[in-house]
Amino acid sequence: MPPADAINEAVQVSVPTLVRLSRYSSSIPLLAREIRARQTGNYQSPFKGRGMEFDESRLYQPGDDIRNIDWRVTARTGKTHTKLFREERERPVFLWIDLRASMFFATRGKFKSVIAAQLASLLAWSAVHRGDRVGSVLFTDDSHHELKPRRGKTGVLRLIKQLVEHPVWRNFGSSEVDRSAGGRALIRLRRVARPGSLIFLISDFRYLDGASYNQLLRLSRHNDVVMIYVYDPLERNLPPAGRYRASDGSNELIIDSFDKNRARKYERRYLDHLERMMQLTRRGNIHFLSCSTLQDPVTMLQTGLTPRTGK
Repeated sequence: MPPADAINEAVQVSVPTLVRLSRYSSSIPLLAREIRARQTGNYQSPFKGRGMEFDESRLYQPGDDIRNIDWRVTARTGKTHTKLFREERERPVFLWIDLRASMFFATRGKFKSVIAAQLASLLAWSAVHRGDRVGSVLFTDDSHHELKPRRGKTGVLRLIKQLVEHPVWRNFGSSEVDRSAGGRALIRLRRVARPGSLIFLISDFRYLDGASYNQLLRLSRHNDVVMIYVYDPLERNLPPAGRYRASDGSNELIIDSFDKNRARKYERRYLDHLERMMQLTRRGNIHFLSCSTLQDPVTMLQTGLTPRTGK
């Protein structure tokens, strides 16, 4: 039997554990590995980097980009004006964190909810290390909480406090499953995330319908979006042929994997879910990462968000 504290770490988060993740802040770049758009320097990245903020308008000069013409000022003055921009010193980084009932599950490793909390903390520490502001939308089946972007260690600590002290850790399984909770949380995210934000969606993405996917596509038009799919190995494949007992402490389920046809249908449902997500990411130019309950979140982010060098 593993020690009691090891069992707790698999099903519960704590402030000291999430704070200690700050040691990895400099090793997790907020740049994705997949090549989509050229940036300055010797690497390529799908992320736009820090946004550009409107500064002022001035008279049009030869060579100015016509896409930056300030039509309102031009119409008011009768003379063509161009918008000037300055680089934003800080970029809002939003974390959309799923703590619905389906996230409180694991057959091996740690609960999906624990993995999600660790991923969120790592990304938050990495963001403030680079001078960005961190905000979040944390939601369950029956509640949601928003934190406006804030800079510095204070912003991360208030997120960690909210994650650790959320009552869902004590009461998971007691609420009714609400299949529309994820969709509502996406609508909330669209309201609070300003254009040019970097958005990380951390979830198993269950029960998202066509309307929710449309919300994600609309988010991706004006923001850099990364989907991090958290899953348990059992959700991908049934175990080898046999009869297995699963329990949450009060309810019991018998899994019969002798039936090959049932096993194929089970795997097909997983693959269909994965394919829907991949189609979404291709349509919205969204970066996709996955993390199983057996993986180390630090290693996964270091690998998945490291830019690829090349000419």
